[in-house]
Amino acid sequence: MERNENMAVVPYFSQWESRELVPDFLSGRMLPADDPLWHLSGASNREEYATWSAHICGMACLKMLLAHRQKQIIPTIELMKQCREYGGYVENGDGTIKGLFYRPFVSFVADKFGLAAEVKEHTPIEEIGELLDQGHVFFASVHPSIRTPEVTPPRQGGHLVYVFGGNAQTWEVVFHNPSGDTPASQENVRLSLEVFARFYAGRGVLIKPSQ
Repeated sequence: MERNENMAVVPYFSQWESRELVPDFLSGRMLPADDPLWHLSGASNREEYATWSAHICGMACLKMLLAHRQKQIIPTIELMKQCREYGGYVENGDGTIKGLFYRPFVSFVADKFGLAAEVKEHTPIEEIGELLDQGHVFFASVHPSIRTPEVTPPRQGGHLVYVFGGNAQTWEVVFHNPSGDTPASQENVRLSLEVFARFYAGRGVLIKPSQ
């Protein structure tokens, strides 16, 4: 597994526009509505940004992928609105948000961006590691506490990270985490497969190489 040639050039985007303020958003010291860069998200107003910014890790992963492969940068909430039209997100009457739903997302990225994607379930990270060699990337479902890999997560899954590389000699994966709260936990994060597997739910969306 070796994709080091691409690692330095994969752009990073947080699911919040001000990546340096993520610790404050996560701790509650600052409200997402007060993000000074909220308008870059594609949201219509601060309230819409505050509602959605905690739910768009998948759109941040997609933003990174599109910036890397297609050299286009599309705001995260603009991507969310397009994906929502396909059923990728559902807003319930009580104000809760469900998603990202993988199969509608696969249809969305195929139609809008010509990306060949596949839902993976019950798939060990070792198997994904082998596919990285072939130019695939993976939106992996992990527990959000992966930003602090020394902890034991209460469960697996619930958050998406963008896995794009690995190293065969050290048997690592390399990924960008849209909800990382420090530079080291945000981009080019390296974890052993063993550690990654503690957070990984065995599912996600595999994006095939560009044709």
